[in-house]
Amino acid sequence: MKTWLPPFRVELELHGKDFGDFIHGPGNSLLLSERMTEAYLKQEFTGLVGFEPVDVVRIRGKRKGSKQEALPRYHVATPCFSHAAVEVARSLLRYSEPVTCGECRSAGLQSVHGFALDAGTWQGEDVFRARGMPGKNLVSGRFATFVAHAEFTNIQLIPIEEYVRDPLRLGPPASGATGAS
Repeated sequence: MKTWLPPFRVELELHGKDFGDFIHGPGNSLLLSERMTEAYLKQEFTGLVGFEPVDVVRIRGKRKGSKQEALPRYHVATPCFSHAAVEVARSLLRYSEPVTCGECRSAGLQSVHGFALDAGTWQGEDVFRARGMPGKNLVSGRFATFVAHAEFTNIQLIPIEEYVRDPLRLGPPASGATGAS
């Protein structure tokens, strides 16, 4: 995926009556409301980079009578690629082929039924992407507590041991990570 470059212009689709504090943007980008951006920066969290302003050029699904003033300002930020890595032996992962690259750890990943990080690889980032878990943003416990206490909207955090992604409905592996099924 190519990096999203300025100018940062977006079309939003409104579901419900209020705009969320957190939106998945194009590629690896995240859109954070100004309220969430300011709180994140004040807490001196790590892992997100950028925080450039976004121009909302269109809103789809806007209901009649809703007020344009309710639209928060958004900023684009990108989670860092961390040195943190999935610990395959302690995770419930199903692969179509054996993992042969110790760096990416994700070739042929078919399903996830909970996972763990290799304790020696995570360097304490608060929002990050881990090797072996493509396309997923991970957060620290400190960040999860922050989100819950601030009551940010449109963000759902799932403990990694409870995270399930199984698009082919293969079910969890019999025990631990498996190779080709």
